[in-house]
Amino acid sequence: MQVLVIDVGTSGARAAVVADDGRFVAERHRRQSPTSPMAGLVEFDPVALADTAVELAREVIDATGSSGGDTTIGAVGIANQRASTILWDRSTGEPVGPGIGWQDLRTVGECLTLRADGIFLAPNQSATKVAHLFDNHDPERSRDLCFGTVDTWLVWRLTEGTAHVTDRTNAAVTGLLLPDASDWDDRVLDALSIPRSCLPQLVDSAGEVANATALPGAPVIAGLLGDQQASLVGQGCVRPGMAKITFGTGGMLDMWLGSDGPATAERGPHGTFPIVTLEHGGTLGWGLEAIMLSAGTNVDWLVEDLGLLDSAEQSHEVASSCDSTDGVVYVPALLGLGTPQWDYGARGSLFGVTRGTTRAHVVRAVLEGIAQRGADLVDAAEAESGHTIEALRVDGGMSANPTFVQALADATGVSVELAPVLEATTLGAAWTARLGVGEIPEIDDIADRWDPRGRVEPASEPDRERWRVAVERAGHWHEELSALDL
Repeated sequence: MQVLVIDVGTSGARAAVVADDGRFVAERHRRQSPTSPMAGLVEFDPVALADTAVELAREVIDATGSSGGDTTIGAVGIANQRASTILWDRSTGEPVGPGIGWQDLRTVGECLTLRADGIFLAPNQSATKVAHLFDNHDPERSRDLCFGTVDTWLVWRLTEGTAHVTDRTNAAVTGLLLPDASDWDDRVLDALSIPRSCLPQLVDSAGEVANATALPGAPVIAGLLGDQQASLVGQGCVRPGMAKITFGTGGMLDMWLGSDGPATAERGPHGTFPIVTLEHGGTLGWGLEAIMLSAGTNVDWLVEDLGLLDSAEQSHEVASSCDSTDGVVYVPALLGLGTPQWDYGARGSLFGVTRGTTRAHVVRAVLEGIAQRGADLVDAAEAESGHTIEALRVDGGMSANPTFVQALADATGVSVELAPVLEATTLGAAWTARLGVGEIPEIDDIADRWDPRGRVEPASEPDRERWRVAVERAGHWHEELSALDL
């Protein structure tokens, strides 16, 4: 059985037909970046996003000869950027305005105000974004509107308006769900004047939802996962203590913990957050997430702003031309520091520069700095969970950089295993859809499908104490931002 996967990220959409062995039979990708009308605002066109996703899906179905009533597409899986917010009219299916991206910061003030009432929300969650859209397009709350994250919107469009649903991997990062993920949180809904009638139905991540009648053959939608959870599943991390890091624009470590839910939805003392990893048969899987605010962004900075590299791919060649940074240390805090510090006022910093420092030293220091931050995420996840990460699995664009991967193995002191595909989200959505239709009997069976394209072992021990000093010095550069606790 072949599975169609629609994978919508922050900067583009992908559709792929995936065989039962994980092989991509056909794949199409289209870049579709959000816009920023002014500083701190991130918006996107929901209609264009859905149109692109459906068009790419039809293209890959046609490419495999799987169109028509006898389609061999047995299920559809969806992976998506989380917490981006859309509000649309139930009767017309038309959005009331632009979608608001998860990075959007327009509701920082509202989040700070709510803290006085004991409601702790972050501006990257959906909750205050939904309220903002209502306030601007339906202040009286008199219209019949639907709220959805990207998964909800895609299912609505694929089922031609017959299914208004979401799964808990997405719902749990909206800020609108109870800490135990059992239901929507009436206290938050009341505080933001969000009507329950606009909320989607909560369904399993793996399970038959509805038929995608907008596609040839109307295959059943059977898998819904947020992008980081999809990457976790795609890398076979479905047993307690197993973890992966996705190194893209930012860096996300996710760890599978098991079926025991957290006591709170708030950030833990080591700077990680509880997440729902996957729901199947009404049983929830839980995990934790640690966040690096900028990873690949730092390499883009070398290319696009400093002009030290012609392309991101060249970073390996340049960095490997020297054996060490010769004492140069780079802290990748272009957007502040996430886990464990959560210091929005920290800034990217270079230390130890001398007259002898070369382009190669700087490029190598940037790659090693990102790797050191990866080790910080590992340390935080281990301290928060009590689990030891025996081997770290990685995907994302930076996982193709040998210099970086070796630096990561050195900084963490553990074996680094490379995902069989650069973006494991698509593979994870495929496994989830197969689980949803019973092609994979149990979640644990996904672990046995792990087949890394390579492993890298530690070869040296970096100076982690010097690194900690550098991070401390990079912190609190803008005290007013460092004071924000979001």
